[in-house]
Amino acid sequence: MDLREILATNLRRIRNETGRTQEEMAHILGVSSRYLGSIERCRVSPSVTMLGKFADALGVTACHLISPAKTTH
Repeated sequence: MDLREILATNLRRIRNETGRTQEEMAHILGVSSRYLGSIERCRVSPSVTMLGKFADALGVTACHLISPAKTTH
């Protein structure tokens, strides 16, 4: 999985865990829900500044957003 896929997966998962819709999250960030959806579908890569805004809005670190999920066996 490449970095963009990891970000998209983590962003969607954490956003869902916090109970926020794409529309709510987009409003908080001041971006369109279409842009947010494009990031979550790996069609657009956000800037480093936007990555920081995502992390702040979700209450995690930017590193958390770009770290692969740990699997348990």
